[in-house]
Amino acid sequence: MSPLFVTQVIALEVGDDGLHKTKWMQDTFKDLREDLEEANAEGKRLVLFFEQIGCIYCTKMHKEVFSKENISNYIEDNFFVVQLNLHGDIEVTDFDGEILPEKDMARKWGILFTPSIIFLPQEVKADATAQQAAVAMMPGAFHPGTTLDLFTWVREERYLLDNDEDFQRYHARMVNERRAAKSD
Repeated sequence: MSPLFVTQVIALEVGDDGLHKTKWMQDTFKDLREDLEEANAEGKRLVLFFEQIGCIYCTKMHKEVFSKENISNYIEDNFFVVQLNLHGDIEVTDFDGEILPEKDMARKWGILFTPSIIFLPQEVKADATAQQAAVAMMPGAFHPGTTLDLFTWVREERYLLDNDEDFQRYHARMVNERRAAKSD
């Protein structure tokens, strides 16, 4: 008798632009002031999500992280996500008013890797860039727990707390709490 192997096939949606699509990504004019206003009006946090065609780490995140219902639902409920293409030509209007194609905006903000996720505050000064205003950034692919912890840390505005618990300490605490819960 041969063993039975069951594999889960996850169908990833890819848009006409060649980038992965999710139900929680917003289709906007990529004017960051307008996007921030809309995010705030919905009670959500603005997130800029850089990807590129053929990015194996973007695919990994979509297959192994964003496909998890608890993570996908948390992002959809709490974040206004604007996808940007690392090599794209769509114009983006930064908070400081500068208008550049996505690829040039990526250079301006120092985006080197995909996926890269930029988390923004509810208010951004008029002369600030998105990169200067960012409260956190996720440069690259991370495991589900780390990803959810970072989204949670930002949503709960834990970066504003004066308690010496930066993200890494927060994440370590969450990992320990999850381990303890499993052993109970």
